[in-house]
Amino acid sequence: MAEAENLVAEIENLGEKLSRAKAEIAARFIGQEEVVDLVLTALLSGGHGLLIGQPGLGKTLLVETLATVMGLDGSRIQFTPDLMPADILGSEVLEKKKGGEREFRFIEGPVFCQLLMADEINRASPRTQSALLQAMQEKEVTIAGQHRALGKPFHVLATQNPIEQEGTYPLPEAQLDRFLLQIEVTYPKRDVERDILLATTGVEDAQAQQVFNAEDLIAAQTLLRRMPVGESVVELILDLVRSFRPEDEKAPEITRNAVSWGPGPRAAQAFMLAARARALLDGRLAPSADDVAHLARPVLMHRMALGFAARAQGQDAGALIDQVTSDVIRRARAGEAAA
Repeated sequence: MAEAENLVAEIENLGEKLSRAKAEIAARFIGQEEVVDLVLTALLSGGHGLLIGQPGLGKTLLVETLATVMGLDGSRIQFTPDLMPADILGSEVLEKKKGGEREFRFIEGPVFCQLLMADEINRASPRTQSALLQAMQEKEVTIAGQHRALGKPFHVLATQNPIEQEGTYPLPEAQLDRFLLQIEVTYPKRDVERDILLATTGVEDAQAQQVFNAEDLIAAQTLLRRMPVGESVVELILDLVRSFRPEDEKAPEITRNAVSWGPGPRAAQAFMLAARARALLDGRLAPSADDVAHLARPVLMHRMALGFAARAQGQDAGALIDQVTSDVIRRARAGEAAA
């Protein structure tokens, strides 16, 4: 009983701290509460986020503000076609000592940080993109045969412009799967854009204050994994993920006809962690079916693909995710009611 009470108290304290963090972020990144919640969800879950949106929507500003508020050591890489893996990871240089001896010294690249912004990640070649694969999954890199640990915690927030396709290299599925969430950054509403206009064209820009530090974030990630998840939510996650695999015997007809390949186990893991984080941000002690439904697009959009025929017919992956998710949740609730 005492352990449960302590867990509740810790969750409530963390929820209050997260509310302060969101208020500080909102001081500079005005509006777009859903985007802020999803980015914080990725960090609390210990994962990475892929932000997709047109230029000029504040994606870079959001990441910079997040580094300040969360107290993380941040780095930024502008991805370009001529960027090389060594520009990200670092390299060894040969130095001459005073005595005439020579030795190699390793110069760390920008990946040795706690929060890495990979700006326009799809502009770099696949060879350079692959430099982040090991870093994102194992939180370390191998250079010249030596394993070098990255910062703790280590998160990648990458941006991608969906408009321009010329001179870009689509991210491979293996790398997309390593992003916990795909976050769509859309145009702000009129009243929000008015607030942005007034706040950013004055003499001084608003400044955000630090609320967390690296140790606080690591503790929050540990606490999140201790949050209870109901059996019904676990079963719902499994039903939902498997409903998007066309080869699954219980997959709906629309999935069999439209989906070329579906999400793997990382999608279910992402649901489990992100649903807890969303409940935490909302001040609740455990996730619900609504949390799972709300996260369906961010978790699944980059982990599945429509077949050629479905694309030719103009079908949309987001609309398909919404439809199948709605059907799965309706059946789950009907089963609970019958029981």
